[in-house]
Order: sequence, then structure tokens, then C-alpha cells
Amino acid sequence: MIEDKELMVEMLRRMLCIRYFDEQAVELVQRGELVGAVHAYIGEEAVAVGACLALRDNDYMTGNHRSHGHPIAKGGDVRRAMAELLGKSTGYCKGKGGSMHLADFSIGILGESGILASALPVAVGAALATKIRGEKRVVAAFFGDGASNEGTCHETMNLAAIWKLPVIFVCENNQYAVTTRFTEVVATPNICDRAAAYNIPGVLVDGQDVVAMYEAVSEAVERARLGLGPSLIEGRTYRYQDHSEGLRRIVRDPYRAEEEIAYWRTRDPILLQRNRLMEMKMASEAEIALMEAAERARIAEALQFARQSPYPAPEEVFDDLFSNPIPIDRS
Repeated sequence: MIEDKELMVEMLRRMLCIRYFDEQAVELVQRGELVGAVHAYIGEEAVAVGACLALRDNDYMTGNHRSHGHPIAKGGDVRRAMAELLGKSTGYCKGKGGSMHLADFSIGILGESGILASALPVAVGAALATKIRGEKRVVAAFFGDGASNEGTCHETMNLAAIWKLPVIFVCENNQYAVTTRFTEVVATPNICDRAAAYNIPGVLVDGQDVVAMYEAVSEAVERARLGLGPSLIEGRTYRYQDHSEGLRRIVRDPYRAEEEIAYWRTRDPILLQRNRLMEMKMASEAEIALMEAAERARIAEALQFARQSPYPAPEEVFDDLFSNPIPIDRS
């Protein structure tokens, strides 16, 4: 068990920040203030937080369509993230990327994408670059159980294994690809079992336990820094929301039993870490309450910042999109 109090408390703080951020995002969608697809990370916070805290600040990371948790877990700015969701020019991508495309090169976030498994080649390319340059950086590549069936996923894992690249493939197995349970479309009992095909370690981890995720990814990171190649970590987790906000208006038949959802709520990663801190005398209930209030205030301030920020100017529509910008008349 980890005895570093500061680290253990930081795990809870970052999970709270992600939870409150996404609860606010869901509310904005329901009010019609935030338009477009939003995929909440609620229930999965331990996977990203445990993994990202095992990284250094200058290590790289790529994410996917369920994209708010990863940059926050890596230490990103929630003000810029919220501004991006609302399409404001102060956002991470100047308001042009939206919910599924957050990036911050200053802390190693190379970008996220709504196309399943599309960020995995980016991660492997970054890992190849670090190896060529002789750096000791590693790359954490997040993807879901649905993306694990994409050809791109297998191609990148195979290439990373052949070249012994410093990549940690982190599968966030929340058990459903939209409405399809992973056991119906994956031939192996666990997604991490596929690691044997690439002759790399494959580890199944309780994705609701932030400490377990931290320890598993830390071991994979150490292996990667030593030049021993990639690992596949499967964090078995669960999302409490639907695949995306508003899905129930489209999918009328329930695809998950209420009993199943209720069970996984008893294994809420925030609740588990909260109880652990108190049992280990690392934080009192009063101290945790103050932390919760501080993180709620942080998200409220981020929303205020985003609302007050300007939208991108119309004449900037093609800026940052092409290496050779399309000429437009600005007169």
C-alpha cells in the first residue's frame, strides 16, 4: 500500500475534479448551453488518475472521445478545458476542437480524438521519436473496449512490440461499446489477454481502485523506461452515464440492468479512495469535505471563465487548420 500521504490525497482530489467537471458538463448539455456530443467520464476516474500520476510531467499521453478525464488527470487547466467545451477562443484548441479534441503540448497531452483507436498511432509515433532521440519519456495511450477491436489498435501494438517502444496501452474497459457488451464481441475473457499475441505483458486491474491502477502503470512505466518495450493494462471499470448524453432519447430499450448499475455504484472509485484515506488516517471527514468544496469552487470558477470568454472571430475560421492556410479576403 502507498504510504505517501500527499500522493494518496492528490489521487482523490483529481478524481473529484474530474467528477465535478463532468457533472457540470452534463448539466450544460441538459440545459442546451453546450451543444454537440459529450461523453462523461463519471465512474471511470480512477483509471486516468492512477495512470497519469504514474507519469512524469514531460511524459506523453493520448486519449479518446471520452476525453475530459485524461487531460484533467494529467494536470490540465480546467478553465481552458471548460472554455473549449463552450467553443470559446480561450479553450485548449481555441474553441475549434470541442469536447472530444483537447490537447496541451506543454504537459504532454498530444491530443484526443473521437475516431476509435485513431490516437494509438500518434502515441506509437511519439514513442518512436523519443526512442530515436534517446529520451526517457514514455507514452500512455488510453482507449476503450470498443477500440480494442479496431485493426489500428492491433497494428500499433504489434509495431510497438517489435520495436520495443516505450508505450503503455491503457484500455479503459467500461464493458460497453455504446450499447454492446464487450463479452459479446471480444473472443478472449479479458482484453489484456491479447497481449500474449504481441509477446508483451498484459495485466488486468481493478479500474475502480486508483491505487491499483497507479501501481500497475508504474511498473509498466519503469519497464518502458528501461527499454523493455510496451505493456497492455486493462482497467476494468464502469461508466454511470450512457455512452453519450442524450442517448436515451435514441435507444429506448434499456441495455443495462438497474441492478448492475447499482452494484457498480457501490464501487464508486471516489467512495473507495475516500474511505481508504480515512481508514489510513491520512485525511479526516472534515478535511475531505473542504477538498470537495474547493474542487466544486474550482469548476464553478472555470465555468464563469468560459462563459465570459469570447468566441473565435469569424475571420479565424481557417487558422490553425492547415499548414498552408486557405487564402481568404479579410477586407
